Amino acid sequence: MDEERSARQLRPIAEVVGIADLNDRLVAAVLAEDAEEVWSCVRAGAEPDAPGPDGLPLLCAAVAGHDSESARWLVDYGADPDRVLPDGTTPLLRAVDSGSPAMVGTLTGKDPAIRIAPAEQERLLGLARNWCTVGAVETLRRRTGARGPAVRRTVTEQFVDLDEVSLGGLTVREGHSGVLTGLERALGILTPAAELVARAVAYPAELHANWSAASFTLGRRRSPRAWSELAALRHHPDPVHRRFLADVLGSRETSLVFGERPDVTPDADFLVAWALDEPDGDVLGRILEVLAEKDHPDVRSVGLRYVAHPHPGVRYEVVSCLLPWEGPLGEAATAALVALSRDPVVTVRAGVAWKLDSHGRELAPAFRDVLLALLQDTDDVVRHRAAASLAGSEDCAPAVMDALLALLDEEDRDLRLEAAYGLAVRDHPRTEEAYERVGPGPYVEHDHRPDALWRYRMRNRSEEG
Repeated sequence: MDEERSARQLRPIAEVVGIADLNDRLVAAVLAEDAEEVWSCVRAGAEPDAPGPDGLPLLCAAVAGHDSESARWLVDYGADPDRVLPDGTTPLLRAVDSGSPAMVGTLTGKDPAIRIAPAEQERLLGLARNWCTVGAVETLRRRTGARGPAVRRTVTEQFVDLDEVSLGGLTVREGHSGVLTGLERALGILTPAAELVARAVAYPAELHANWSAASFTLGRRRSPRAWSELAALRHHPDPVHRRFLADVLGSRETSLVFGERPDVTPDADFLVAWALDEPDGDVLGRILEVLAEKDHPDVRSVGLRYVAHPHPGVRYEVVSCLLPWEGPLGEAATAALVALSRDPVVTVRAGVAWKLDSHGRELAPAFRDVLLALLQDTDDVVRHRAAASLAGSEDCAPAVMDALLALLDEEDRDLRLEAAYGLAVRDHPRTEEAYERVGPGPYVEHDHRPDALWRYRMRNRSEEG
């Protein structure tokens, strides 16, 4: 009934513009990889399975262009990812071939284990496995006969990275390991943990699509056997394997953001014990990053242990371990944060400035003094983060107000904008002048600071009225 009502509401648009014209617009939008226009067209009544210039459904053009956003709108409005094409393939099979985990995830859709016939499921899995076994470059050589060097570039899709490989006129993304992992998960196949670990460590970067797919999958396994297999990685001689374990535990924490409520208390106990004997600085930093998100009574004591650690990445994560979710900081943690705010490494000082953000709250005196000192730092990144933390608080101490007003004289426009924002949220009488001194845009999209002037005016207009 809701679909019928929606169709009746959109039909007048389609009648005025004309389905043929809408389809032409849709074809142009897909070819231009303009996902917003694709959404506008299909919402207005364009046919999501309309043919492209090659006669194939437009979904195939989106797959060929690795445009998962446009593909998502086409599928959401009715394009068929399982439609058999003249060459015997389907859009979903072509997506697997493309090596894009994001595209395959989009076209896999709901209930693939029920929707897709068993023989077709095996064809999809077999294709992905073959790419993983043979490799992207060698597969492209076999398909094209090309013998020259492949061209690589790094691309980002859905917040993860992977290589795009071009050879002999064909281009694929080297995410077939992530494609296979995602397909297995969607089809209900319980891949052995050791196999998923092997897939991940072949691409040792936490933001790589293949690593991320394996971490996401293992992070949602709760059985004692799965945990036993994972916990054994803590003592693996290769630090990459240990870092992967830390990332899996971080993936479990991320699941809380999406509404899952697993019991992660054992994870926190495990991390505390692990942090005390992990020898590798990169791995220890990741452990502390995950541990800082846990509500565990020993988080701060673990952080204090590593205030003077030689690895700057560890010291950077110590800051989060020291800061409380609530309650007083304590003398030892306060002294440690002050010491870290004077760290010789810029990233550590910048981390202190950023993580001392007390947005919407009054600053503790020690925090206030640290941020005021970091405003005078020799590094611009540190100064910017200190200004943002200071402006975002509700602290109206005279020293804070003086510091914000002083920032209006800075040559750096962004520092002036931080100052203007800080004055606006405090209803300071010089707010209008402050924004005049910031000057006109451009502004970053979704920047909250320019809108503070409008809110300031509305509040004060209401008070005058």
